[in-house]
Amino acid sequence: MTKIATDIVILGHLAKDIIEVDGNSYTSLGGAVYYGGIAGSHMGLKISIITRLKEEDFPFLEIFKKNGINYYAYPSEETSGLRNIYSSENMEFREYRPLGFAGLFKKEEIVDNINPKFFVIAPIIAGEVDLELLEHLKSKYPLNLCLDIQGFIRFRDDTRVFYKSLSLKEKKKIISNINVLKLDQTEAEVLTNQKEISTAAKELITFGPKEILITHEEGISVYTSNGSYSFPWKNKNSIGRTGRGDTALISYLGSRITKNPEQSLKFAAALTSLKLETPGPYNLPLYQVENSIKEQY
Repeated sequence: MTKIATDIVILGHLAKDIIEVDGNSYTSLGGAVYYGGIAGSHMGLKISIITRLKEEDFPFLEIFKKNGINYYAYPSEETSGLRNIYSSENMEFREYRPLGFAGLFKKEEIVDNINPKFFVIAPIIAGEVDLELLEHLKSKYPLNLCLDIQGFIRFRDDTRVFYKSLSLKEKKKIISNINVLKLDQTEAEVLTNQKEISTAAKELITFGPKEILITHEEGISVYTSNGSYSFPWKNKNSIGRTGRGDTALISYLGSRITKNPEQSLKFAAALTSLKLETPGPYNLPLYQVENSIKEQY
């Protein structure tokens, strides 16, 4: 079987979301496959996504074709989605309401003809990827497996979305399989009971990941066994807040293919700051990121 040249594979549900700010709402596609995938394509990366959604929603996949993204989509009973509820006074924090869920990925849905530089497990909600599939992916991608932890600690029921921590045994089983771990400040506190993200990161890195990427109110930080780096957001507004973490993760990893953690983090901070100023995925020319780095970092 011919291998498809790919820089990053993103595994996760494509979402049909509702974004609500101060009571005004609009519908939007969502999920890391959308925000991260399109940002990656605008970086010039070869991106592949693996996703699940209702068959009648397959026309939404056209956006990936338009952006040169290779996709593998599987039918499910529902398409995933969340209502994201913000107040413009504080766009950092949000409430969620569940809208749908496209179910658990199966082993046979992980295609064999792609050999990426990074394989990213980026679920929206718990239940997309289980421990058995995680261990299968680790066996396939032992050196370059990445995880957004929300897919193991963010749960849904009929009326709400909520976080639940992991036991010590679960943390070891999940995080020890991961090379790059992504989380935000809320998830860091849920996992470790530590409010200081640096303290949380020091605890989490003992489970084995090489790099821990944390987005937070002030900016973005990366922690490695050799030290840590942080860069602030430089956005003028936050109307594009949804998709921040997905954009930060993929822009960091895309840069990380050729650059060190500090350089990659600076790039991700600059690109994501630009994204934060406009709803939807990052779709600007890269020279704007380079200009931002020169002028603001």
